[in-house]
Amino acid sequence: MKFIVNGGRKLKGAIDVRGSKNAALPALAATILSKRPCILDNLPLIGDIFTFISTLQAMGSQIDWLEEHKVRIDNSRLSPKKMPRDLICKIRASVLLLGPILARFGEVKISTPGGCHIGPRPIDIHLDAFRELGFSVRYSKDQDIYHIRRERRRVQKEITLNGLTVTGTENLLMYAALHPLKIKIAAIEPHIEDLGRLLVKMGAKINGFGSHTLEVKKPINSKGGVIKHSIMYDPIEAGTFIILAAATKSDIRIKHVPIDDLTLTLRKLEEFGVKFETRGQDVFVKGSRSKLTAVPRLVAQEHPGIPTDLQAPFGVLATQAKGETLIFDTIYEGRLKYLYELDKMGASIDILDSHRARIKGPAQLVGKNVESIDLRAGATLVIAALVARGESVLHQAEQIDRGYEKIDERLRMIKADIRRVE
Repeated sequence: MKFIVNGGRKLKGAIDVRGSKNAALPALAATILSKRPCILDNLPLIGDIFTFISTLQAMGSQIDWLEEHKVRIDNSRLSPKKMPRDLICKIRASVLLLGPILARFGEVKISTPGGCHIGPRPIDIHLDAFRELGFSVRYSKDQDIYHIRRERRRVQKEITLNGLTVTGTENLLMYAALHPLKIKIAAIEPHIEDLGRLLVKMGAKINGFGSHTLEVKKPINSKGGVIKHSIMYDPIEAGTFIILAAATKSDIRIKHVPIDDLTLTLRKLEEFGVKFETRGQDVFVKGSRSKLTAVPRLVAQEHPGIPTDLQAPFGVLATQAKGETLIFDTIYEGRLKYLYELDKMGASIDILDSHRARIKGPAQLVGKNVESIDLRAGATLVIAALVARGESVLHQAEQIDRGYEKIDERLRMIKADIRRVE
């Protein structure tokens, strides 16, 4: 599948931000913890969500769509023994099954999770944590299966993660929702707090949100009525649309922006010279009035820093800014691969190593055939194609569908010339 994009024109209008992919996936996983029905609203209609829902259904989950973005989930008859290997291998988020399944059932057999090729993302921290909690971990290389099983019951009051890990924190938080625990060296990304809000609605008492120590003081309730939760809006999608407006020098209103979760991102945009106003939860980008100037150094790191998922869109913005910007992604060594595609389009780029690159602008990008190497790189190349003069062909558009709901349809609403070709 591919997108055909004719760029080099200004866009206008308003675009809505959808629910957060990174919040929706752990929320779906958390429903495993309870036999009570759960209703999740504001789910983004994206590939990874559909894959995760299919995984739950294969294990016996009863899932009904109530509205376009709302589902009702009943996991009272869920069985981890029916876990579908082919789906587990498709997305990285499959790793989020570990915490709730081990908490509720005490045993799991799972294939190595899949996902984007953005560098090594081992699950060792997850496995080490569960070993410390009294689980045995065995790996069959021939079958590519991890067998994790509770060997002894241990009254564990606290655990220290061996480094900051978002999914590791989420897994331990979901485990602690049934087996109360203090978690040290916890990540503090906004979607972790959104997961916490869901667990609180399930009856848990949790202290420490916003800090690197989380403590579940009381487990979720096993009895009660339907649990209802609305997924937070996506700060990554919001930031992507804001950068898109700035890079294309367009005046666009971005609606439902989680502004408090983008504090440093918005400040960095101001440093680039992007003009915008915030009104409530809407951001009005005045791209036509912005004079883009390079920021000397942009560092992507853990929250509350610049999210690594926005590093690549910032890279496109840097190609349109006067001067040189050093891009430094401290988290993933494969995040800079998109720069090879931007180079084809005429960007002036010096890749220093697997984590750092220097970008000089402004550059006149031109339409080319490019590859959507991974989810975030794909969205980034959509921005680049809209900036570029002429026609671009973005191959592997299905990568973009994994994280952005009907992106082509929504961009056409703001006058983008983009179409999907099977």
